[in-house]
Amino acid sequence: MRLLIINPNTSSAVTELIRAEAQRSARPDTELQVQTAPYGVEYIETRLESLIAAGAVAEVIAEHAGEVDGVVVAAFGDPGMPALKELVDVPVIGITEAALCAAALQGHRFSIIAISDRITAWYRECVEGFGLAGRLASIRSITEALGGIGSVQQDFGPTLVALAQRAVAEDGADVIILAGAPLAGLAREVAGQIPVPVVDGIGAGVRLAEAVVGLASGTHRAGAFAAPPRKPRRGLSPALERALDRAQNATGISEGVN
Repeated sequence: MRLLIINPNTSSAVTELIRAEAQRSARPDTELQVQTAPYGVEYIETRLESLIAAGAVAEVIAEHAGEVDGVVVAAFGDPGMPALKELVDVPVIGITEAALCAAALQGHRFSIIAISDRITAWYRECVEGFGLAGRLASIRSITEALGGIGSVQQDFGPTLVALAQRAVAEDGADVIILAGAPLAGLAREVAGQIPVPVVDGIGAGVRLAEAVVGLASGTHRAGAFAAPPRKPRRGLSPALERALDRAQNATGISEGVN
């Protein structure tokens, strides 16, 4: 099995955190290809930054269309999802949807621990979009300025643990989600300090991508996630043109009407 894992942020330090946790989480026979967004921001924190990142992620997916069995979009908030599922005929899994599914399987109410106050409204919208707002106990976040996106775990480890502990004690969380690629791998280190299951989005994304690929359920040849209809296009990269043609040919999609 070959999985493409994309860091929608432009930080190479965060990409290495993603790579390390993905390698720890993946099955021995899973081949991982980890890529960084070719443009965008160092760390996605707002809806607009997510919109920019979505285009970058689409380009990376398009460049590898036909080469991999599944894709993991490795930023909390799932930039470009679920639209990216229309681009290729393999499973595309976001770490938010993976973490939420994993949390929902392990408890009734979950809390999200985030590294930024600004990001919490967007995260709440993501949870609502998945229909799980009623199971969200809380979103707690770091309120101090970050020194560096690649060193959040070192700089704020005790703070993140304390936030998780408060979410359990005060908010009634049955499961904790450590949100965001900069926290990749932290769940393994702090699980013993938090009295409920702790979910890592990268680990959840990789393992659920493996599971969905392994299910071999088939592809979207119709319905809401089928490839976009054929229509005149202009200004797209060659990779995106090829990927769209490939997806449309695979599903037999005819000319659309604008």
